[in-house]
Amino acid sequence: MFSNLKKNGKAHKRPALPERVRAYAIGDIHGRADLLEKLLGLIKADARENPQAKPQVIFLGDYVDRGIDSKAVIDLVLDFDLPGAAKTCLKGNHEAMMLDFLGNPNAGPFWFDNGGLATLLSYGVKLGGGTAGKSVAEAHAALLEALPQRHKEFLKGLALNYTLGDYFFVHAGVDPEKPLAKQTEQTMLWIRDEFLENEKPLEKTVVHGHSVVWDPVVTDNHISVDTGAYATGKLTSAVFEGQELRFIST
Repeated sequence: MFSNLKKNGKAHKRPALPERVRAYAIGDIHGRADLLEKLLGLIKADARENPQAKPQVIFLGDYVDRGIDSKAVIDLVLDFDLPGAAKTCLKGNHEAMMLDFLGNPNAGPFWFDNGGLATLLSYGVKLGGGTAGKSVAEAHAALLEALPQRHKEFLKGLALNYTLGDYFFVHAGVDPEKPLAKQTEQTMLWIRDEFLENEKPLEKTVVHGHSVVWDPVVTDNHISVDTGAYATGKLTSAVFEGQELRFIST
């Protein structure tokens, strides 16, 4: 549940969803298909508890890299079917790096240094390391060939943000000095300290991943749900209904 939200010692209105909506916001998955499969099962069971509420599932980005099963993660997201549910898939900075490499092999080294090698392997592409390894250019061509068409369409079609009720869902956060309508892609995919350290009110409560926390963090202006799944084994979804907030984790 929300703690009592206060500003300058005074309670203020809690953010809320429209009536008869239950929303699930899933943090950074990073190739952990095993955890995602478990969490989606928990979400399905949770949604069945209130059949009167229309479920919405929002993925906050970073499906790929670091963990070993990025390809399987995207398949799970694409195939996830919760009766009556709306599904929204947001773009993370790791999808941006992967897309950069798909468009230009020169972007490879930066992506590889940030977990991209694990994604290559999940598609059966090995970079360097003996006769079976490939050069960056060869790996680029091999990934383009190995990537299913629906994965290409998925990556290119990811949204940058989503608004529902009093919440603004985004991968990394927002520039607190700019209106939500004026946020840039760079900011929404990469920002950290300037956003996380801001204590001023925002237009809406921002729900995000990107910056790892041991447990979900709830403040007056943002909710952080990236619990470092690829390293901790803990993949988390925030659950919103009316003015209530709780969390489901693997």
